[in-house]
Amino acid sequence: MAFTLYSLIQAVILCVNAVAVLHEERFLSKIGWGVDQSIGGFGDEPGIKVQLMNLVRSVRTVMRVPLIAVNSVCIVLLLLFG
Repeated sequence: MAFTLYSLIQAVILCVNAVAVLHEERFLSKIGWGVDQSIGGFGDEPGIKVQLMNLVRSVRTVMRVPLIAVNSVCIVLLLLFG
């Protein structure tokens, strides 16, 4: 399998899919990345853990509908061109 732009895009889509399906109560809270762990004080700089949790929540919120379309296009392309 050659390294092409399509395979790179497909790898990115798979990573975004992996982030989008993470369940906060079932998986993330068990490893200490739940909602209650990200409470900081007023004026404190958010740490890397809080920033990553905000990224995960943002990806789940914003990319839910576009991921359906992008995954459908990738499936159709794979069916047509192998």
